[in-house]
Amino acid sequence: MQRALFSAPRVITTARLSMVPPSAEHLPDLIRLKGDEAVFGFMLHGVRTPQRAREELEDDTDFWQVRGYGIWSVFLRETGQFLGICGLMERPDGRGVALRYALWPETRGFGYAREAARAALDFGHAAGVRRIIAVARESNTASQAVMRDIGMREAGGFVNHGHRMVVFESVADQE
Repeated sequence: MQRALFSAPRVITTARLSMVPPSAEHLPDLIRLKGDEAVFGFMLHGVRTPQRAREELEDDTDFWQVRGYGIWSVFLRETGQFLGICGLMERPDGRGVALRYALWPETRGFGYAREAARAALDFGHAAGVRRIIAVARESNTASQAVMRDIGMREAGGFVNHGHRMVVFESVADQE
């Protein structure tokens, strides 16, 4: 199990976004986001029940405490609007630490996913995670474009539940 190599601030701010580790106050937004087919239909294990979203919030909190990185709730700085989630988690299939992001459909097309994903990727590498992957369905060209735009490279693929998945990776320079 990889552990963060330093104690970094857990909140990230970018030009337009504020990224905060999820907490109980975010649960209503997380339940709506994770229960929405247009958002989580493409995610590993698909749409979540409200109970599963609660369990994942607990898992996310624990992951932060053990690893020093994890998933963030993403907000628009100017308005405080909840946009979705982005961050790093260990893939359950053993492929490694993975970048994940899921934003509301109406917030897509503004570059928020790129901004959040780049910030999460940079945070992960600074925290000592040398290799970070991301996985998208072959048909999800928008998500693949985000991965390419933030500097990730295609690194293989696999089939999951009849869907061809594309794996991308980012490997930090060794110093």
